[in-house]
Amino acid sequence: MDFVKEIVGFVNTILWDYILIFGLIGIGVYMTIKLRFPQFTRVFPALKKMILDVVKKEPVEEGKMTPFQALSTAVAAQVGTGNIVGVATAIAAGGPGAAFWMLVSAFFGMTTIFSESVLAQKYRELKNGELVGGPAYYIRNGIKSKKLAMFFAITCILALGIVGIMVQSNSIAVSVSNAFGVPNFLISIGLAIIVALILVGGMGRIAAFAEKIVPFMAGFYIVGSLLVVLINIGNFLPAIKSIFLGAFKPSAIGGGVLGITIQQTIRFGLARGLFTNEAGMGSTPHSHAVADVGHPAEQGFTAMIGVFISTFLICLSTVMVNLTSGAYNPNISAAEMSQSATIMTQSGFVIGFGTFGGIFLSICLTFFSLTTIVGWYFFAESNVKYVFNSHPITIAGFKALVVVALILGTMIDAGFAWELADMFMGIMALPNIIALFLLSKEVVTMLNDYDTCVKKGRIYWDYQYQNIASETANRGRKLGRELGTTTIK
Repeated sequence: MDFVKEIVGFVNTILWDYILIFGLIGIGVYMTIKLRFPQFTRVFPALKKMILDVVKKEPVEEGKMTPFQALSTAVAAQVGTGNIVGVATAIAAGGPGAAFWMLVSAFFGMTTIFSESVLAQKYRELKNGELVGGPAYYIRNGIKSKKLAMFFAITCILALGIVGIMVQSNSIAVSVSNAFGVPNFLISIGLAIIVALILVGGMGRIAAFAEKIVPFMAGFYIVGSLLVVLINIGNFLPAIKSIFLGAFKPSAIGGGVLGITIQQTIRFGLARGLFTNEAGMGSTPHSHAVADVGHPAEQGFTAMIGVFISTFLICLSTVMVNLTSGAYNPNISAAEMSQSATIMTQSGFVIGFGTFGGIFLSICLTFFSLTTIVGWYFFAESNVKYVFNSHPITIAGFKALVVVALILGTMIDAGFAWELADMFMGIMALPNIIALFLLSKEVVTMLNDYDTCVKKGRIYWDYQYQNIASETANRGRKLGRELGTTTIK
């Protein structure tokens, strides 16, 4: 077993410290230049439009999501324990300056996630009355590689649908047990019932759950963090100074004593930023693909808001709680980094709220993990539909498997499970990055087409692959009637 752990650790080091950190940042910079820095011109108009759409509450066809539901499902997956524990780990290992590089990765990640979303929209298909899409579909239909698409789909199912859900349920069990003293078996039963009830309802119930819980969850944590910062307002400016100074000269704030180098600061900041907002990972396009919009670019703009919420708001909230409260501890040992980072953040809230601070963080971690389970399930299910062609029995079996994995997750040591999840998520990102690069011209073309539509006063896009799927089904039914058979459905 130790040998397997060593192999997984070695693979993760190669993936996350060398390949992905350059690949994900590289595609983000590349697309930012090609798309002419849409972060400055597209995000806030999209935010305004999204708010208006939420207020109007226009109905959506069955088998689709509203743009806000798609965003909520994406943010449900993006915002998880990594936004609390992972961010605290980054500043513990890389110093306060890691937060600056985390924001840099999110800035470029906005164009990456825009690209993923518009491609997922363009190449989405209609199966059994429901829209489906994601990297597997734009890899197969866009770059015409069925093998690479299948490789992505399988790794995504393993990374998010099995191993990823196990570690998230483990996070809930540990958090609730520590805060309230509830036995693990009761937690696993309760969690299994809640998740099963959500999953049985299909896309509609998942979308309804996400759009109600995610805004509350994010707002609850952000407001709580803001209160801690206000309580310790005297440390606000020194905290900001330590972030910018530490980004370029960590030795100026004690790095010489602590051994933190500029290389560590950049590596931990970029890697954590990429991991928390999932831009380029190939996960969130699955929800953005099924949004009911007039043009793919519209959902691309909405997807950019998700990165802003995940990193610029929630991750930065964690950073500021740790720095302003005085809970930041750069002397955490590498062997106990994850657990100690959790305690560090918990201490920040305890300093602000007293004993309720620990309960507050436990509630937030529970909600973050629960929504991530639902979001990751939806992404994995999209790939199960790809691999097994949406067979109802297969989907039902996968739901049962997810509930079993969820229960097992409450009983395991999460350390190695997290390592496995990191490895599979890193592997599944590779074909997605390749596809984004090869299809980059199409992303630019779709953005230009959207601007042309705006000038003409008519937002329209012909969903070729979605329509082809529908037309093929209609031709099949017509042929079946002509032949006097109903075998074609």
